[in-house]
Amino acid sequence: MNKATSGLPVSVCIPVKNEEVNLAACLPLLGDFDDVVVVDSGSEDQTVAIAHGAGAKVVQFQWNGQFPKKRNWMLRNHAFDHPWVLFLDADERMNGAFVEELRQVLPSTPHVGFHVSFINWFMGAQLRHGDVFRKLSLFRIGAGEYEKFPEVSWTTLDMEVHEHPVLKGTVGDLKTPLEHHDFRGLKSYLARHNEYSTWEAQRFLWLQTAPREAWAALNERQRFKYGNLHRWWFAAFYWFAILVLKQGIRDGIAGFRLAGLKKRYFHEVRLKILEARKGGN
Repeated sequence: MNKATSGLPVSVCIPVKNEEVNLAACLPLLGDFDDVVVVDSGSEDQTVAIAHGAGAKVVQFQWNGQFPKKRNWMLRNHAFDHPWVLFLDADERMNGAFVEELRQVLPSTPHVGFHVSFINWFMGAQLRHGDVFRKLSLFRIGAGEYEKFPEVSWTTLDMEVHEHPVLKGTVGDLKTPLEHHDFRGLKSYLARHNEYSTWEAQRFLWLQTAPREAWAALNERQRFKYGNLHRWWFAAFYWFAILVLKQGIRDGIAGFRLAGLKKRYFHEVRLKILEARKGGN
C-alpha cells in the first residue's frame, strides 16, 4: 500500500483473527490510505505475515472477557494518524468510487459519522436485493465508541459484532457501497452465526431487566427486533420480509438459500432464549 501522504483524513482499522484468505484480498485495495492498522487476536495462520508484507501496522490484542472488546480497545489505546477511523472487516473490499466520495464529503461535512452500505456476496453469487447490509463504520475519533454491555460469559467473541457506535453528533450516509465477500465458506459462516445467535439471546434476556435508558438507546429496527425475538412468528416474518417484501427472491437460488439460513438463525435465537428461561445454559 502507498505510504506517501494520501490526502485522506482517514485511518483504516481491520480487526482480524486467522483471516489469511480474506486479508490477502482486502489489503491490496487500500493503496489510497496511508494509515492501515491490522489488530490481531493471536492468529495462528499467515494473517500477521500478510499484514506486514502489505505494509500495514500490526497491533496485538488479547481479550480478558471484560469491557472493552477489540474495536473499543483500539479507540481507547491506539493513536491513529488521522481524525477519522474506518473499521473495515477483512471480508470487505474497498473501491475507487468510495475513496473519491470520501475526498469530496469529509472536508466539509457537519456529521461525526457515516453509515456504509455493502453489496453482499453469498456462496459465490452477488446479491442485489433482500436485506441490504449497512453499518455505522466510519466516524470521527473522539465522537463516541461502541455500545457497552455486561458481557461476562455472554460469548467468546472478542470483537464488537452487533454492538453499534453511540456518537455525539449527527450521522450521514455514504452513497457508494463497498463489497462484502467472505472467502472462508459456509462452514465458517455457520460457526460464526452460532456464536452470534447466543449473543443475541443474551442481549434479549439482559434487555428484559435493563434500565429504561438501554431501550431508549435502540433505534426503531432494534426495538422491533428485541421486542419480538422470542415470538414464534419472528423467524418466519423475517424470512418473508427479506424474500418477498425486499425482493430477495429476485436473487434466485442464492437469495432463497440466504433467506433460509436467516430464518434458521432467528429460530435458534428463540430456542436459546426459551432454554435460558427454563434454567438451561
